[in-house]
Amino acid sequence: MAIVPVIPEKIRVHLGPPESNAQTVAVSFPDYIKNVASSEIYPTWPEAALRANIYAQISVALNRVFTEHYPSMGYDFDITNSTAYDQSFVYGRDVYENISRIVDEIFNDYIVRQGNIEPLFALYCDGVNVQCEGLSQWGSVELANEGFGAYDILAAYYGNDIDIVEDAPIEDVRPSTPGRPLRLGSVGSEVSFIQTRLNRISTNYPAIPKISPVDGAFGVETENAVREFQRIFGLDVDGVVGKATWYRIQFVYNSVKRLSELASEGLTFEEIPSQFPQTLSLGDTGIYVYDAQYYIRWISLFDPAVPSVEFDGVFGESTEAAVRAFQQEYDLPVTGVIDAATWDEAFAVYAGYIRTAGEELLGAGARPFPGEVLKFGSQGEYVTILQQYINAASTLYDSIPQIPVTGIFDEATRDAVYAAQALFGYPINGLVGPVLWDTLGIIYSSVSDENYIADGQWAGENIATEE
Repeated sequence: MAIVPVIPEKIRVHLGPPESNAQTVAVSFPDYIKNVASSEIYPTWPEAALRANIYAQISVALNRVFTEHYPSMGYDFDITNSTAYDQSFVYGRDVYENISRIVDEIFNDYIVRQGNIEPLFALYCDGVNVQCEGLSQWGSVELANEGFGAYDILAAYYGNDIDIVEDAPIEDVRPSTPGRPLRLGSVGSEVSFIQTRLNRISTNYPAIPKISPVDGAFGVETENAVREFQRIFGLDVDGVVGKATWYRIQFVYNSVKRLSELASEGLTFEEIPSQFPQTLSLGDTGIYVYDAQYYIRWISLFDPAVPSVEFDGVFGESTEAAVRAFQQEYDLPVTGVIDAATWDEAFAVYAGYIRTAGEELLGAGARPFPGEVLKFGSQGEYVTILQQYINAASTLYDSIPQIPVTGIFDEATRDAVYAAQALFGYPINGLVGPVLWDTLGIIYSSVSDENYIADGQWAGENIATEE
């Protein structure tokens, strides 16, 4: 399972029921949705009905991918074309031109329940021959003819507590299994992932002991919980989380949370591991590289042994040199690669400097990232500052809404964060880490100084802390 939902570049479709020996094909995700939509709905329907149905089809498919529904049961595909289990897919069929156009516009948008992160398992049926608790396909046509828009149609069936996540990132989705067995002494986000899931499973299976705290360190408590899980579910009882145990935990967790049902308990932001999820090395790019560069640049302001780096999201030679210098300075193996230990130390050093530095060192204007990820439910001074930053950005960007400044990370704040992440091309997950914080802070400073960013220039191109 990815940390947050992404759009797979390709989806593996089994051309039959799960247990059959049918062929499995890999197709691009947009082509898969075009095929499903052309197989299940009519191109002559009103466009609002077409869009509502396509949103549901996208969300069902993404739910299967995100929860690793079939891989967690031992299958090597993501979804089937059996309508008894999933949705119709006719390999090789032609698709309708208007359906193709709509899919090209919205294939990386999906439905979520407010407060949850997993794509909604948006159950649907034709509403004539088959009735269900979800969307009625023919009923959606009637609502569209009455003037309902696509979102209003979806809300009529799934409730008013749904959102549409737009412009989700597109990635090559890899299996969630770690590259090594997890055992006593292991550390990292994969351990947090397992600890969180075992604690939830233990609510339904009380013989599994609770793990406290969930800290990403595989200690005796975690080993005992793994052993009891293995005993209950008929696995080899060795206290080691290999591939079979990992996927069995995933499957049972999905089941007790009902993540692949319309009435899902939901996966919340609090259940996402906060530790660094991967290694970073020369040639890597993306949001985590930005985060690492942000920490290093701030550390370099306080520790001259660590050189500054360009804030560009590219792990180039200068970033590698800065990482080596940091590792040398803080008694880490000097590899030039950011692993979990280097990430955790950089975060700790950064947070220590920021929490102890006075205003005379930090300077005026936007505050540095507070050292804790802000998310739905967070409260306090830094949420207040975030809300002020958002409102400053809303004066320049129409897509970012004004919100009340309450100090509480509520639904309005989350929706504004979604909008900002979509605008700036960041992963749309509702989490405010250093990059989004810095982007909004630069905008806030520019608005406060009446030094407005040029049209088309995103904040964050130049870090505000340079002297």
